[in-house]
Amino acid sequence: MASALLSYFSQRSPSSSHTTPATILSLAQHAPSFLSSPAAARDTPETWLLYENLLLVCLRSQDDSSARLCLQRLSDRFGAANERVMALAGLFDEATAGSRADLEAILKRYEEILAEDPTNTPIHKRLISLLTHLNYPHRAISNLTTLVSNNPTDAESWAELSSLYFQQGLYPQSIFCLEEIILMYPNAYNIFARLGEVTYVHANNSKDNKDPTQTLTDSLKYYLRSIELCDDYLRGYYGTLVVTGKLLQVGKLAAVQDDDKSMTKGKVEKLQQLATRKLAEIVRRAKRKEKGWEGYAEAEVQAAAKLLEEIQGEQAPK
Repeated sequence: MASALLSYFSQRSPSSSHTTPATILSLAQHAPSFLSSPAAARDTPETWLLYENLLLVCLRSQDDSSARLCLQRLSDRFGAANERVMALAGLFDEATAGSRADLEAILKRYEEILAEDPTNTPIHKRLISLLTHLNYPHRAISNLTTLVSNNPTDAESWAELSSLYFQQGLYPQSIFCLEEIILMYPNAYNIFARLGEVTYVHANNSKDNKDPTQTLTDSLKYYLRSIELCDDYLRGYYGTLVVTGKLLQVGKLAAVQDDDKSMTKGKVEKLQQLATRKLAEIVRRAKRKEKGWEGYAEAEVQAAAKLLEEIQGEQAPK
């Protein structure tokens, strides 16, 4: 049992968006038997990592007693003053809090810990997460800015800061944060796709951007880079299809390319056709669950199928 759990968690985090509620519940149901087994007494890095992951899935499935036992054993092994254990204890308290007042008290406790030790990064991240949950976006942004200033290679914090800026409609700042991640991970195709998404929204919402052609072109180039890095990336082709459609609708496209940055109407039309074919192939194979095409999220496949149907409806003769 322990080996099976280790195998699963080595491939996927319990916080992954691809981990379904049914999977979380199934994993949590193994916790009581594991905790009472001889394997739980092994003092190995793999065992303690398993304890952390079980703590997370137990909290998500509301098995507070098993989660409490996982936390207690981690505390006994590494000490309650261990930064990672402190953050896990805070997470447990947040998950079991009964009211907003309880959460505010936890928030105050985090601030007191950081006042004594500003370098406690795990607690700082819990503070930011709780600020976001309690709808204090400006305080969360301020703390994240401090965090990435102290640790500029923390890609996770840059991504969270980008998300918060995006929610506030601060699209250039959101794009800047994603570009910082690209500097660290130049082959991160998912971040290029996210850059495409944010830039596309920026093009549609910028009040001082009367001609969105260049911003939409930038968005398209980000999406194209994502599918260049990952040939069967659904989100990349989805975004390419959406942006090419928008460019053909509102963009001032040249008939002939006059510089390296411009996009001709013919080129955009060819890219639209390519994205349509490839997206249709992904949807078809994913729905059939063909070997090698099983990893797509069902919601994304359905969204892609719906987009293709809408495009076919628009192109149908009236």
